[in-house]
Amino acid sequence: MTDLPTDLRIEQAGTDDATLKDWQHVHNVIVPPAAMSLDEVRERAGRNHLDVAYRGDELIGCSTVRPPEGDAATATVIARVLPGHRRQGFGEQLYVRGLALARELGARTIETVVLAVNTEGLRFAERHGFVECDRYVLPGESALWIDLRLGQELT
Repeated sequence: MTDLPTDLRIEQAGTDDATLKDWQHVHNVIVPPAAMSLDEVRERAGRNHLDVAYRGDELIGCSTVRPPEGDAATATVIARVLPGHRRQGFGEQLYVRGLALARELGARTIETVVLAVNTEGLRFAERHGFVECDRYVLPGESALWIDLRLGQELT
C-alpha cells in the first residue's frame, strides 16, 4: 500500500447536509444506475453508517456499512473512491475502517456489492479476499450487480 498523506480525513456523513451531499456525489458518480436523491441518502443514513473521505478539503471517496442482520450476522461493507484518487491507498483506509465497524457491530460474515462494470472495484474486492457469491439484475433495471463474501469458499 502507498504511504497515505497525513491530510486524509474520514468522517461520518449525516451530521449536516454538506457531508450527505458529498456522500451522494461520490455514490452517484461510482454507481450511476443506482443514483440517489438527497432524501434517499438521508433515509439511508438513518439505517446505515455512511462515511466520507477527504484529502485536505478535497472529496475523494465514501463508504457504507450496512449493520449485521440475519442468522449469519451478515454486514455489508462498501468502499468507493473517485477515479482520480484510486490506487493511492484511500480505498484501503475506507475498507479497513468499515470492516472494523462491521465487526464492532457484531458481524460474523462480511459482504460487499459491486456494479459489474466497475472492474477496478471487483479487483479491489478480490484482492481483499472477497469471493463472488451472486450475480443479478434488479427488476426493471439492466445493470448487473455482483455480491461478494469475505473469506468464504463457494461450494
